[in-house]
Amino acid sequence: MSDTEGERLRQLRFRRPPGACELLLVRHGESAAAKVDEPFAMVDGQGDPELHPEGRVQAAKLAERLADEPIDAIYVTTLRRTVETAAPLAAARGIQPQVEPDLREVHLGEWEGGGVFRKNITERHPIAVRMIEEQRWDVIPGAEPADAFSARVRDAINRLAEKHRDQTVVVVTHGGVIGQILSDATGSRPFAFGGADNASISHLVVTGDRWILRRYNDTTHLGPALTTAPEPLT
Repeated sequence: MSDTEGERLRQLRFRRPPGACELLLVRHGESAAAKVDEPFAMVDGQGDPELHPEGRVQAAKLAERLADEPIDAIYVTTLRRTVETAAPLAAARGIQPQVEPDLREVHLGEWEGGGVFRKNITERHPIAVRMIEEQRWDVIPGAEPADAFSARVRDAINRLAEKHRDQTVVVVTHGGVIGQILSDATGSRPFAFGGADNASISHLVVTGDRWILRRYNDTTHLGPALTTAPEPLT
């Protein structure tokens, strides 16, 4: 636009760079309640709960939120809570989800199975406190080493970005994975993006070696509150 004061330039809006991939990172819906003495079924050594009824409601709301987005592919992990979360969206859009095993949750070693981890976090077990203070999952006995976890997640994201240039991909994954991805994207402390709400959406743009964070923990589709967490996040 030009006038007597010369050409005026409006503020620039973000545009996806040519060849970039947009990833909508969705944390799975709320998973089933756990009991310490009744561990979940295991898949490759990791707890594999189904969705809680509330998680199924969250999955339906997620599908409504993304109904009009230009989605080219949907990815899930080997764990059923991601598959069940993606199901309403996949059915509505007619897209068959693909499995990306390397975006499964961090392995929690001796605390795997559901109830032990949740109990120890709730009761502030000394190792849980140390885990938060040191920002490392691998203070848990037998847990996946931090470097190995970061490497497998980064490799998976780079593979998807290379495969889906100029496309938008929905990745239904896990809270620890989302936290690791966004920590790597921003160079932040490892747990800076911990605590993404169930069925929340985070938005990452990958262009070459650049990972651009566009939004984190978007829960607009789940209700009017700024967070859907039932209590303060640690």
